Amino acid sequence: MKHVDATLVLNTALAQAERMGVAVCVMVVDAAAWPVAFARMDGAPLGVIDVSHKKARTAALFHMDSAEFAQVAHPNGGAYTLEATNGGLTSFGGGIVLKDAKGTIVGGIGVSGASTEDDISIAQSAARTLAA
Repeated sequence: MKHVDATLVLNTALAQAERMGVAVCVMVVDAAAWPVAFARMDGAPLGVIDVSHKKARTAALFHMDSAEFAQVAHPNGGAYTLEATNGGLTSFGGGIVLKDAKGTIVGGIGVSGASTEDDISIAQSAARTLAA
């Protein structure tokens, strides 16, 4: 993922969070799950820095949004404890797969600090900027 694309995604997420009146952390990773861009808004709890990173990594490494990942990684799921692999993942919403205009997976975005529903909404809004 190009830095310019990661910055666009990051800035879109931050603008959406501002419009919604929430303080979040946003992490953008490349297809190998390495960080490319990050921001912590004023007022976002320190603990959500790590959560935003794990959400983004989950999406990038498993090619599925973290909310979908939760469907297989829960106690009755087919891959319970999978979130303990790969240096730590997460099994709740806010991590979204990033795809370019051709549909190629280029990374993931993780948003954390608001409600799970708001995290998902912010991440989805930002992810759409690459697919356009």
